Amino acid sequence: MSNYVKDLMAQVKAKNPSEPEFHQAVEEVTESLALVLDRHPEYRSMKVLERIIEPERVIMFRVPWVNDQGEVQVNRGFRIEMNSAIGPYKGGLRFHPSVNLGILKFLAFEQVFKNSLTTLPMGGGKGGSDFDPKGKSDNEVMRFCQSFMSELFRHIGPDTDVPAGDIGVGGREIGFLFGMYKKLRNEFTGVLTGKGLNWGGSLIRPEATGYGSVYFAAEMLNTRNESLADKVCLVSGSGNVAQYTVEKILSLGGKVVTLSDSSGYIYDEAGIGTEKLNYVMDLKNKRRGRIKEYADKFSSAVYTPLDPQMGFNPLWNHKADCAFPSATQNEINAKDAENLIKNGIYVVSEGANMPTTIDGVNIFLDNKILYGPGKAANAGGVAVSGLEMSQNSMRLGWSREEVDQRLQTIMKDIHKTCLDVSERFGTPGNYVNGANIGGFLKVANTMLDHGVI
Repeated sequence: MSNYVKDLMAQVKAKNPSEPEFHQAVEEVTESLALVLDRHPEYRSMKVLERIIEPERVIMFRVPWVNDQGEVQVNRGFRIEMNSAIGPYKGGLRFHPSVNLGILKFLAFEQVFKNSLTTLPMGGGKGGSDFDPKGKSDNEVMRFCQSFMSELFRHIGPDTDVPAGDIGVGGREIGFLFGMYKKLRNEFTGVLTGKGLNWGGSLIRPEATGYGSVYFAAEMLNTRNESLADKVCLVSGSGNVAQYTVEKILSLGGKVVTLSDSSGYIYDEAGIGTEKLNYVMDLKNKRRGRIKEYADKFSSAVYTPLDPQMGFNPLWNHKADCAFPSATQNEINAKDAENLIKNGIYVVSEGANMPTTIDGVNIFLDNKILYGPGKAANAGGVAVSGLEMSQNSMRLGWSREEVDQRLQTIMKDIHKTCLDVSERFGTPGNYVNGANIGGFLKVANTMLDHGVI
């Protein structure tokens, strides 16, 4: 680590105490950027990286609402408007008890580079609340969303900041949020993405993050003249990203043997085929049940409850070829990474945001596996959000085939950027450096054009 990076990280930690995820995200990016900053002193003298690290705006507010028992509840709402150099702020809203300022800052920081890689004109942002929609009635979720939007609406707009969904924010929540925005603003605009197809949504948007991570894995395998056909795959999570990751792997001839949620995971040696995937989608999207019920339904599956004392996740300790972490941040630590390598994994494509710790990433890089970091591999979701914005601006909708083709093209372009940039800066095949540097250059050069603002 260069002295510049060490000094910068010391400043980041001093100015942003008790935000370990944010520190981790910044450190991972700045280590890659040391290669750029040595060649381009203008970025250092103009403090471009320091300005990217500091959010342009942080909005925090209370969200009062009333539950079904008539009791007043109070949650905290956030919106981090990180960087708007290349376009309106763009990034999801996360509703989960773990949400805090540091987690949203890390997500917004990652979003800046991810959005830049898509080639679409989108800045980076993120938001959400510590509200937990799990176990809440539809009416409770509606009241919360309406209260949340009654503050957020002041700060967003189709040319300013365009939120989307994330963990805990699906079609139901987006519908309630959009309805309240429309009522408060008295206008119908593309202010949110992930909307219903009847009112401005895009085909392929629900599938896009999962599909994109599989397309990226396919591109990485193609560099070795291989495909996903007959590959055994480990997938974590069981929400939107995981579901459509499985769907696309199956369509390309692969076999998926794991899924998980916050309570534990299932291992199905027979494979999670289309029928079983449909069961998972009904279980999670409609009945909002737990993944344990899968093992009760299918005798070929074994359920293992989560044990936080283990120090590693046994989901990543099965023989396979490919891994698709699609749940949440830091779900793969150094021990998990070692287990993956030991069990024959040579492709990792991240559907979640920063699911691997820095030590885990270094193990992947040291073993020279095909490792697609989240800001590149899971950029398909925000890419199709950008395509939804385009369709809203033109007041038209593209066919499923057209959106999917555009998504595939974007993922191919991101993959090519990562490969080309990593080679240009002396680390061929290093997708981490390629993604970090490739995403940075477009934003940094634009910020130089705009002056010190």
